[in-house]
Amino acid sequence: MLLAIDVGNTNIVLGLFDGEELSASWRIKTDARTTADEMILTFRGLLAGEREIDGIALCSTVPAVLHEMRVMFERYFADTPTVIVEPGTKTGVPVLTDNPKEVGADRIVNTIAAHHQYGGPCIVVDFGTSTNLDVVSAKGEFLGGALAPGIEISIEALASRAAQLRKVELVRPRSVIGKNTVEALQSGALYGFAGQVDGLVDRIVDELGEVTAVVATGGLAPIVVQESQTITHYDPELTLTGLRLVFEKNVDRS
Repeated sequence: MLLAIDVGNTNIVLGLFDGEELSASWRIKTDARTTADEMILTFRGLLAGEREIDGIALCSTVPAVLHEMRVMFERYFADTPTVIVEPGTKTGVPVLTDNPKEVGADRIVNTIAAHHQYGGPCIVVDFGTSTNLDVVSAKGEFLGGALAPGIEISIEALASRAAQLRKVELVRPRSVIGKNTVEALQSGALYGFAGQVDGLVDRIVDELGEVTAVVATGGLAPIVVQESQTITHYDPELTLTGLRLVFEKNVDRS
């Protein structure tokens, strides 16, 4: 069984692959203070009753967590083939940006998965701590993209800076025209971010040409997908699939 681990700023997503099939997945909160010994207790609890792990693939956008993950792998998975996606890791994705080393590992992993699943050119919209729009060429190259503040960050910032406003549950309000403060905030967040994504996608398409797919992923994607006019696919396991593909490029388990 391959254990794929996607460490984001807000959540850590784990997936267990039996061959190409994702047999189980979990989402836990990211805490940069967690130690390797604490991590292994959590992992053992989640993996209890599962078959033996014979491979690990990891990408991380949180350096402190990545460090503790390395310690955990060395201490508790020393004999398990492990691939950490970082500069120098074989991914098969040419990164056509000014400074390829500054591109987050999760964006590269999403690129390989999106091209594998949907062909190209395509656009990946990853709704997480930030909202990332990543552009994949017809050849599977990472062309660059756009980064915007994430939905939760934006709402938290608004609530912290405006004395009469507060955080609200991100659900569809009764109408776009909110009849109270909560509904007005929900309308601005939901329809505002859907419009932001649609506007950016339209501009990317104007510059790039037609795309085969606009793929949404990330923990907050379900909130926006149904309101967007440009998103064509929702793939919650896109990053995990990309990790599996990167692992297969680097480890021969035949």
